[in-house]
Formats: sequence, structure tokens, C-alpha cells
Amino acid sequence: MPTNPEQLRLDEDRTGVHNWRKWGPYLSERQWGTVREDYSPDGCAWDSFPHDHARSRAYRWGEDGIGGFSDDQQLLCLSLALWNGKDPILKERLFGLTGSEGNHGEDCKELYYYLDATPTHSYLKMLYKYPQAEYPYGRLVEENRRRGKSAPEFELIETGVFEQNRYFDVFIEYAKAGPDDVLMQVTVHNRGPENAVCHLLPQVAFRNTWSWGNDPRRPSIALEDERSFAIDHPTLGRYTLVCSDGGRPLFSENETNVARLYGQPSDGKHFKDAFHEFVIQGNESAVNASPAGTKAAMHYRLDVPAGESSRIELRLSSGTKAEPLKALTTVFKQRLAEADAFYDALQKEMPSADARAVQRQAFAGMIWSKQYFYFDIPQWLNGDPATPKPPESRKQGRNREWTHLNNADVISMPDKWEYPWFAAWDLAFHCIPFAMIDPEFAKGQLILLTREWYMHPNGQLPAYEWQFGDVNPPVHAWATWRVFMMDKQQTGKPDYAFLERVFHKLMLNFTWWVNRKDAEGRNIFQGGFLGLDNIGVFDRSAPLPTGGFISQCDGTSWMAMYSLNLMRIALELSTQNPVYQDIATKFFEHFLHIAAAMSNIGGDGTDLWDNTDEFFYDVLCLPDGRSQPLKVRSMVGLIPLFAVEVLDGELLAKTPEFKLRLEWFLNYRPELAKLVSRWNDMGMKETRLLSLLRGHRMKCLLKRMLDETEFLGDFGVRALSQAHRDHPYCFPVNGMDLRVSYQPGESDSSLFGGNSNWRGPIWMPVNYLLIESLRRFHCYYGDDFKVECPTDSGVMLTIKEVADELTSRLSRLVLKNEAGRRAVYGDDERLQTDPHFRDHVLFHEYFHGDTGCGVGASHQTGWTGLLAHLLATLPAQTHSSQNPQSQPDADRVISTVG
Repeated sequence: MPTNPEQLRLDEDRTGVHNWRKWGPYLSERQWGTVREDYSPDGCAWDSFPHDHARSRAYRWGEDGIGGFSDDQQLLCLSLALWNGKDPILKERLFGLTGSEGNHGEDCKELYYYLDATPTHSYLKMLYKYPQAEYPYGRLVEENRRRGKSAPEFELIETGVFEQNRYFDVFIEYAKAGPDDVLMQVTVHNRGPENAVCHLLPQVAFRNTWSWGNDPRRPSIALEDERSFAIDHPTLGRYTLVCSDGGRPLFSENETNVARLYGQPSDGKHFKDAFHEFVIQGNESAVNASPAGTKAAMHYRLDVPAGESSRIELRLSSGTKAEPLKALTTVFKQRLAEADAFYDALQKEMPSADARAVQRQAFAGMIWSKQYFYFDIPQWLNGDPATPKPPESRKQGRNREWTHLNNADVISMPDKWEYPWFAAWDLAFHCIPFAMIDPEFAKGQLILLTREWYMHPNGQLPAYEWQFGDVNPPVHAWATWRVFMMDKQQTGKPDYAFLERVFHKLMLNFTWWVNRKDAEGRNIFQGGFLGLDNIGVFDRSAPLPTGGFISQCDGTSWMAMYSLNLMRIALELSTQNPVYQDIATKFFEHFLHIAAAMSNIGGDGTDLWDNTDEFFYDVLCLPDGRSQPLKVRSMVGLIPLFAVEVLDGELLAKTPEFKLRLEWFLNYRPELAKLVSRWNDMGMKETRLLSLLRGHRMKCLLKRMLDETEFLGDFGVRALSQAHRDHPYCFPVNGMDLRVSYQPGESDSSLFGGNSNWRGPIWMPVNYLLIESLRRFHCYYGDDFKVECPTDSGVMLTIKEVADELTSRLSRLVLKNEAGRRAVYGDDERLQTDPHFRDHVLFHEYFHGDTGCGVGASHQTGWTGLLAHLLATLPAQTHSSQNPQSQPDADRVISTVG
């Protein structure tokens, strides 16, 4: 029986006693500019629904808001709006540049941090930093437009709006007094030298479900007394919202302002942007004089003294009775104490206070990045009864082949502003940190993407909203196995039902790969870009300018890894049902055939392995039958390391039919057997090794990977060899030289779109898989097998010690060094030294290959949340070397000011 209250809530939710997950941080940070809201003829989502329309135009498929909180169908939404007395726009949602506006693609231009969270959302805390000067919308757009791709992005902190600390720290916290009893408090700290006014408008609104002609039932929010609202929804039921004294209630409708956007008569109606017009423009007629509507707010004008703070409080509870606010402080203190106890138990083996604080923020980012994702493709393609018919061109455009897809679920997002839609391979990595704190949610996410309303009837997993048919690396089986094992270790109970449920669907997906992505039926795969957007000579998702196709080292290696993952799952299931031994054998044979094909990709002896360079390369297969290796030393050539499995004698004893078939296959097909590393030689503890790499090739790859003049950086393994800085790879075609050069930070090319860049930076997912693979290799080789690390250093390490070294280097991205600085923040002195900034960590999409500075999406905790697991496995000497200073207590404790 769990003693920790948060663990008890998780168990109650799992067993159906209470629905503790009904309410959570499920709003997007950006609904505007998404594919779902794009009804244009040309599919330009960013231009179709820009930020300027967002305050005035009702969304069709979801809602956004600052610090948003909603039920799990996003019917009723809480969020916060702010005004500093100077801005031209009421701050109701986060601002950023669209894909065409940014000099390196789309980019959020706000400063906010997810600070704390529990898995059931019983306690949540985030921080929004709001300048007291006018928000520089125009300057951010113009300066980034002026800069070219060779210049860095121009960020909000560079505009000077935080100078002299003239800003508000706005802490938004939620706590649950019960499954249907949500408490919210907003604390505004004036960090500046003078008194300053901050307008706060906590908002409650219904997602607009009534304007489209599908369900005419209209919910209502009405004033019950001077500080409480009565909320009625036809399916959600009755709720009451009670607010702090001192505010003015405002009402409007969550409807499109047709007068502002389309020049149509308003006919006395009230619209979504009413609070903007009332607060900014002083337009009393914009809000509904009759205290009712589908959107409401309580408007507070807080005069906050310099260096002090003020607070407002709200309570949303089910039923008709208005629950009192007086218990809020006690509940918040209790929930925070319970959150501390939950994480203290998890982090008891982590001696570094800084590592514990960063890991807890990583978990917070994962939890805050859950989002309700609603998208019905047939409805989107065909349009709604009460709206104009979509242009015919959309039926020939994006996602037209995915007419089965109808999503309405809470999903872990990569980044709720930059990527506010699920991504299949991102999600697989998200499930690893989630499995540490909430294995039921992790398992549910992995099951979800294989359900019939996600997976295509042909077996393909949907990639992401922008193009569901794109091809992601097949890591779902790996994640399923890892989550199964992590859950088993925590609970002591193997969840075979989960494992079997996902396994059957993944067999369909594996068949899709074999049938669709093997051009000549030779077990060599051409998966498209496979997530490595900018790493090669060509856009691998488009027709090649040379004709022909690319035999992809990474696509083929991913499939070898996939084969071994499915084999291992089948072996585990065969301990409960022996028939799975036959299926395990089938995937083993797939693995062997892939290994053979990599050594003879065209039937002419061409190998993906280059004996001269001792490295793996993609091979261009031309229409005239010639083959040419594309000698780019990149992560593509390291991915063969991922295809590794170690089987122990105990497991083989439980699966005699599988063992017998393997031994027959290896004895009678020696030409294949010799490709499989060390099957006939037992390793440590009577283990057997299956790998694409025999010992020699593995040592060659590791020699390059651990060379600090090539792949190994101070903060992890780079995606491209640093050797290409001085020696770019050039490929002549059609009178042009296509070049691949080392770019350690942002991309300098628009060829592959946006701010994607695999040409040098450090990416967390592939680094994590490298570490995982090295630990698997060590399970076989043990401590007798050593390699030089770094290369040419004279230091010999076991493979486990190499994995520990990579873990330590990656941890340096976010942990303080001896000087108290974090690599992720580069040379920015405010971020490095200001006590109100330095301990709030951002989890970036990727990191500068030389300096470790954060690059790309700044809140992609998603796969960078893997740091939470890596920090838990740091070697002891790394823990002890970190500065123990942690987040200032002044901003962490429950304040009683205001």
C-alpha cells in the first residue's frame, strides 16, 4: 500500500476509484498557425491563421492560453491574461515568429518556465516573465527579418526590456483539493526599482463546439454573485468558479469577431476579443452588460510595490455550491509537501541538489507539455455544416490519405508552442522519463498511437500533423520494451497484456516497412528523411536530382534494431505462451537478412561499410546501375550501433524451440552467421550477442565517435563530424556543388525547411540511444573489452565507462560547472548569474555542438526530457563535482503576500 499521497492518487486513478487526471495542463501554448486551423487553399498554415487573428477568431479544434488548465476533453478552459498598461495587445497567449518570419524558422519569443508538477496534476507551477515596458512585437519581427541565416536569432532578452529588472515574475500555480476541485493562484512579483501596475485577468471559457453546425447546444457562464460564476455545460455538468475580492467580472462570447476580421456587421454581438477591447481600448460596449456568456474573466488591477508581490486566487469546483477560498493556502502547502515527498523518494540516490532540481524541472516540463489533441481528418477535409465549404484543393493536399484519423486524446507534445502536435518518434522517447514517474501514462501513450484511429490501415504510424505520412525512425518497439522493463522493475509485476497489445500492432507496422520502404526487396531500406532532416546531401523525402534512390545506412540500421526489438519482445511473451518462439525466430531471421544485405546492397558486393574509411555511409544507387557512397561522416554512420541485443542463458533455456532454430540457422547458413557478432562465443554470464558489428567494426566506429576532432564534444556526440568544418563534403550534380559542412548551431540553409539542423549540434535522442547501446554491449563484453576514450588520449575505458562518460558530458549541458555556469545558457550573463533566472532551466530541441548552448525550440522538454533519466544514472563522481546550489527558496515557498 503506497504511503505517499501522490502515489496513492496514481493508484486510485489507475484502478478507477477517482479520476485524478480529468483536469490537467491540457491547453496548447499556440493553436494559431496549426494545420488543424488551416482552411486555406494553399496549405500555408502559418499565414492562414496568424497571431494577429488569434485574439479575434474562434478556434475550431482546440484552445490555447497562458498557464492553461482544462478538463480532458478541453470543454472548459482556465488561463491567464495580462496587461502592463503599455502593450498594444492584451497578453492572452504566447507570441512568436512564424516559419517565414524567423531567420532560422519559427521561434517563440517569450520567457517562461515549467517549474514543478506532479503526475496527477495535484500540484503545478510555472513562471511567466512579463516586461513592464511595451512588448516589442514589431522589433522582434523586423530584426529577425533583417538578419540572415548566418546570424543568430534575435531574442526577447536582447531587446532590453528586462534591463534594471523592470519586469514581473508571474507565478501560476494549480492544486487539487479533489478530482473535481481545482485551485489556482497567481502571484505577481515586481522585480523592478519602482511601483508598477499589472492587470490580471484569469479567464474561464468554453471551447467553441456550437458554431460549426454539428452540436447547437450552447453552454453558459453567468454571474452568481460579485465574485463567483455559475458554469453550465450540457456534457460536463455544473461547476462554480469563486475568485478573490477586488476584481470586476467581465463577460463575452467565445465567437469570431466578424466585424474586425471580415468587415461584417457586428449586430450588437460580443466576441472573443472583447476583453482586449475593454482593457486596452477602454471600450465598455465590447463586453456584455448582461453578466453571462461563454467566456468570462475577473479583471484585477494590481499596484505592486517595488520588490514586493501581490496575489489572486480562484477555485473551480463541481456542483452548485461555491467552495470557500480560505482553505487555499493550506491545500497548496499540503500539495507542495506531497510533491516534495514524491520526488524525494524518487531522487534518494541523487546526492547533488542541483541535479535533483534540474531533474524535477525536466519532469515538470514533461507533465506541463501534455495537451488535448483534437483532429478529425474527414471533418477537416469536408468542412462543417455551418461554415463555408473548404476549397477543393485541400482534398488533393496535406493528409488526404489519412481519412481514418480521428484524434481526441491527451497526448505528450514535443513543445506546446513550437510543435503543438504529437510526433510519433518524439513520443517514444517521452515515454522513458514518464515511465519513471507515471508508467501507466507512458504505457497508455504507446498503446494510443497503435490504435485504429491513429495507425493507418496499411500499418503506418502517423508521423505528425504537418504530414502524417512522413516516415519517422521505428523506435516504438524499443520504447515499448524499455517502458515494460521499467514498469516491471518498479512494480515487480510484468504487464504482459500491455506488451502483447502493442506487439501485435507493431507487427503490422513492421510489415508496412518491409512492403513499402524496401525498393528492390533486398532488405535495404529507404525511409525518407527519418527525422535526420538536414544531415545529408539530398532532401531524402523528395525525388533525387540524380534519379535512382539512396540505400540508407540509417534506415537499414533502424530496421535491424526494430527486428531485434520485436524479437526480444516475442521472447518475453513466449515465456507465457510458447507459440511466440516462432515469431521471435522470424524476427531473428529478418535481422540476419538485413545484416547480409548491408554487405551486398546491390547484389554486386557493394557494402554500406567502407573498409578504407572504416565507417558506414549511405550509398546512392543510380538509374544506370552504378552505386556511389555518399561519404558524409555523420550520425547516419553511427546508427548501426543501435542494433544490438544480448540474450542470457536463462532466457534461452526457457525458449528451447527458439534456441534450436537459431543454432540450426547459424550452423547451416555460416555466411550469415559470420555477420552476427559473437553468437557462438559466450560472453559474460553466459550471454550471447546479436549485433550488426563484430568487435573490429565496433572498435573502428567508437574510435571515430570518441575522437574529439570528429564526433565527441565536451557536451555529447555531435550529429556530424567536426572534420567537415574544414573539409566539407561536395557532390556535383546538374552543374551545382551540393555541400555538407559542419554547422554546430543553427542551420544556414533553407533547403530542408525551418530551423531543423542535424549538421553538427548535439541531439538528445540519438545520444541517449548510443548510451543505451553501449550499456548493452557491456552486458556481453564485460570489463575486459576496453577502448581509448577520448581517442588518442591514452585513457582506456570499459564500454560501460564510455557510456558513463557520455552521460556525464550530456549532463554538463544543464548542470552547473565549478564556476556555477550552465552550458545551455551560453554567454548570457543575466541567464547565468541573475538569481531570478539562473536556476530556471530550459530544455532545448538540440544544443550547439561546440559550446553546448541551447538551440532550436526552447521548451522541447519532450525528447530532451531524457535528461531526467540520464541524471538518475550519473556516475557518483559527476554528482559530487556539481555545485550543490539549487533554486532560490524565496521563489519556491508558498508566499502569503497579497
